[in-house]
Amino acid sequence: MARKKPEDMVEFDDEIEIISKSQLKREAKHLQEIGKQLIDLKLSTLEKMNLTPDLLTAIEEHKRLKQNEAKRRHMQFIGKLMREVDAEAIEEELEKNRSGSDQQNKHLHLIERWRERLLESDDQLTLFLDEYNVDRQQLRQLVRNARKDQEQQKNRGNTKKLFQWLKDIIPL
Repeated sequence: MARKKPEDMVEFDDEIEIISKSQLKREAKHLQEIGKQLIDLKLSTLEKMNLTPDLLTAIEEHKRLKQNEAKRRHMQFIGKLMREVDAEAIEEELEKNRSGSDQQNKHLHLIERWRERLLESDDQLTLFLDEYNVDRQQLRQLVRNARKDQEQQKNRGNTKKLFQWLKDIIPL
């Protein structure tokens, strides 16, 4: 009669590798950490990922929980559900999501710096026009209106209009 091998043993040809209980716990904790990252994402982003319907439902349910102990237990449940999906693919998607937002932040900071530079001097206006092929008259009018708002210490939304216009002009 053949002996059953324990579930925590993995067979490679003639070798048998025993996975320790500690290693299994570390892997389970890692899956829970991935689950925590998923919980912080918006529903629209989660739907784009290749998640099982059960996992998606569990993540939505976790967002509704209020009590800490219930959240802790539910996090363990999400970790269990994570065993059924390709965790590496999900980690790659999470990394893409993080790097995309980093690029967007850099882009917004660039736009903000240009707006500040344009408002401080006309020399910067010339530099901007040299770098980007835009309507000179429209840019001068936006800058003039934003400067006027700053001088009068009023917020009529002209600096925001300038920012939005720059956002359309400067590529990501």
